[in-house]
Amino acid sequence: MASKLRFVCNVCGYESGKWYGRCPSCSNWNTFAQFKVEDKKRTSYAHSDEVAISLEKAYHIKTSSNSRVSTGFEEFDRVLGGGVVLGSVILLSGDPGIGKSTILLQLALNVSNMASRKVLYITGEESSDQVKMRIERLINVKDLEKRNLFIISATNIDQVLEVLSKEKPTLVIIDSVQTMESKEFPGFPGSIPQIRNATSSFVSFAKKNQIPVFLVGHVTKEGIVAGPMLLSHMVDAVLYLEGEKLSETRILRAFKNRFGDATEVGIFIMKEKGLLEIKDASSYFMDKKNEKVPGSCIAVVMEGTRPMMVEVQALVVPSGLSFPRRVVNGISEKRVELLLAVIQKHVKIPVDRADVFVNVVGGMKILENASDLAVCLAVVSSFKNKPLGSTAAVSEIGLLGELRNVSNLEKRMSEARKFGFKNVLTFKDFKFLNEVIPFIPI
Repeated sequence: MASKLRFVCNVCGYESGKWYGRCPSCSNWNTFAQFKVEDKKRTSYAHSDEVAISLEKAYHIKTSSNSRVSTGFEEFDRVLGGGVVLGSVILLSGDPGIGKSTILLQLALNVSNMASRKVLYITGEESSDQVKMRIERLINVKDLEKRNLFIISATNIDQVLEVLSKEKPTLVIIDSVQTMESKEFPGFPGSIPQIRNATSSFVSFAKKNQIPVFLVGHVTKEGIVAGPMLLSHMVDAVLYLEGEKLSETRILRAFKNRFGDATEVGIFIMKEKGLLEIKDASSYFMDKKNEKVPGSCIAVVMEGTRPMMVEVQALVVPSGLSFPRRVVNGISEKRVELLLAVIQKHVKIPVDRADVFVNVVGGMKILENASDLAVCLAVVSSFKNKPLGSTAAVSEIGLLGELRNVSNLEKRMSEARKFGFKNVLTFKDFKFLNEVIPFIPI
């Protein structure tokens, strides 16, 4: 059978018969990789050996009431939309050492705790005894005997699929998809043809047998999943475990979810015994003892459908530099620079001659503008060296210094009052930022 050369962009998956310096689809440079494909002859429809396709009316398709499997983590289930959907394929990625294998091992232990459930953990990077050593750090060895958890150390995808088809487990975990290879496809493990074949094979197995499959995916130095972006389109959900290595906080985000809300997040904390879920996130990201300290303000942000109280801290000190420093962690640096310009213009505070440091407590990252007012108040509080007291702020701020409405305002205010914040500043109370300053205790 003849073979021919194909070139594929490892960013967007664009295929071509010739090499391009710049991808015609995504416009990235030097992203084309070469591989060989077998030139198979087309088979006429009349003589095809494949099973004929039959039409099925949507109304008559039966759905199962037990279509989801709980992971044993409420936070993980929240991100997935209520649990793992049967037959779904979920890609979990994250920086090296962030805890991807740890959280999936804990998930495997949780699911395999019932006698009727069998979980297969397939590792291509470690031996079985190395995985066992990591499990012993998570649970007692005596408890492990009660669980239906099986470990396979293999990289040959054809052998793995043969075992899966024979055993028919409840859940499958592949760690990682970049280590899987097939002799029928060219390239080394992790190359574009091998990754595409492995993902396609596991997706086909999951859909055919209604068995959920987790795939661990490595990330590149740019923070995207290694391999073509086609992987993200092939799977049902793309999850990302993020967090600072020096911080215990780990946040699980969904960048794609066909069966749930892609804006939900799960919050965990890394301990010696593995990842522990944080169910009361507002208490974790907020320290009420800082109410008497200048430079602290509470913001109420939305993560999916859940309101969360987070503490925004600011430090403003005189600068002897020609260009004062702006150090920001947890919020967009450009957004903070914009807010400092608004403070300079409309509140008449000379922050242009001061170093400004802004931080969100607990390693949380704020992705919305509802925290604008909290950032401004924290900066003003630090500049004047006066604490805000029991104050929470919820509002976006425009370039004219106006306070703007935000989504789910009532839900945010209810969360703040639940934690005893009687003074919740919003656009309903003030129209402009310069009107807020005289009415707060600073």
